[in-house]
Amino acid sequence: MKRGLTQIILFCFAVTASYAQTGINKFLKPSDTLNIKRRNAVVISEASLATMALIGLDQLWYADYPRSKFHTLNDNQEWLQMDKLGHVYTSYQMGRLGANTLQWSGVSERDQLLYGGTLGFAFLTAVEVFDGFSEEWGFSWGDVIANASGTGLYIGQELLWKEQRMTLKYSFHETHYAQLRPETLGDGFLEEILKDYNGQTYWLSINLHSFFKESKIPRWLNMAFGYGAEGMLFGSENENIEEIIEKNRRRQYFFSLDVDLTKINTNSHFLRTVFEVFNLIKIPFPTVEFTDKNCIKFHGIYF
Repeated sequence: MKRGLTQIILFCFAVTASYAQTGINKFLKPSDTLNIKRRNAVVISEASLATMALIGLDQLWYADYPRSKFHTLNDNQEWLQMDKLGHVYTSYQMGRLGANTLQWSGVSERDQLLYGGTLGFAFLTAVEVFDGFSEEWGFSWGDVIANASGTGLYIGQELLWKEQRMTLKYSFHETHYAQLRPETLGDGFLEEILKDYNGQTYWLSINLHSFFKESKIPRWLNMAFGYGAEGMLFGSENENIEEIIEKNRRRQYFFSLDVDLTKINTNSHFLRTVFEVFNLIKIPFPTVEFTDKNCIKFHGIYF
């Protein structure tokens, strides 16, 4: 699936969820029993947004490229798998937001997982089918597996622990690589957030108190493991004709601390909603970086 699309879709769902849940605390408070009006509003809103997004993609994106017979594409080796991490992250977060909005409407836990938790996988797979009929792209089984992994991470934790002890997060910093190929990696900060894999990091943020409930560890304190990559102007290394860039092409592994904003105690449903939205992003902290080039680096603050 084309780069940056997953983050755009996630942003749309995050904004929709936060807008739907802003207002007075009474309105934001999740219903203890099924609220049919709320449930219908959630279902109609999500179905409408998904339909408009798919139609928009078909008319505004895919229309610029030749159509083809349905075909598959093996892109598993591209971008040092950063695009696959994007699929995992997006599927996980869309499922989390989908389940939370159904919880707000009083839907049963089973239906929250069945219809909300699978939202990311269903939507991203539909987009993948569109890719399969585009000559420029192709249906990627690697993307589908990544989508399923993100959905499985969310649903699996709910079934096992009834809570999200491990959360996927995202962070970004600007790099000089986008200036070398702005048509692909983004022209300007907003485009680079979506397109420049060199500046993106995906994190598995683990809540310590959830695993050691009898300890005095703060409920909000997390330990985070990140993955990123640098030195990429093209998806595949053999396309990278710039020798100096090719030598710098490397995987990055990070260790840091983080904050789970959803674990902060508050009686305000408005603040809880805000915390849910901003919990998509890794909080900057001092970070240790390891690379596959046997390099270790310490960052005072890492974004």
